[in-house]
Amino acid sequence: MSNPQPLGDETTHYWRVQRMAKVTGVDLVRAVNEGLLSQADWAGLVSCCRGCSWAEGCGHWLDSPGADTRALPSPCVNRKRLAALMAAMQDTAP
Repeated sequence: MSNPQPLGDETTHYWRVQRMAKVTGVDLVRAVNEGLLSQADWAGLVSCCRGCSWAEGCGHWLDSPGADTRALPSPCVNRKRLAALMAAMQDTAP
């Protein structure tokens, strides 16, 4: 049995979730305003990110140059949640 990985810094991962959402075209503020994401869900995204084993790779991925909007990376622990938010916001687009 492996030891659990310690959680990363909360503030660092808050901003990492923000950056991941922005780079992949997910508007978290709009998701909250449209009732698609609760504050608890947002905190859950950060919490999951804090426990992710790909945190270092994520930082490198976010720092690497790329298109204005990129596809969600497969190692991201929040990939499915962010993709679901993106799809839900497309369904509610004016």
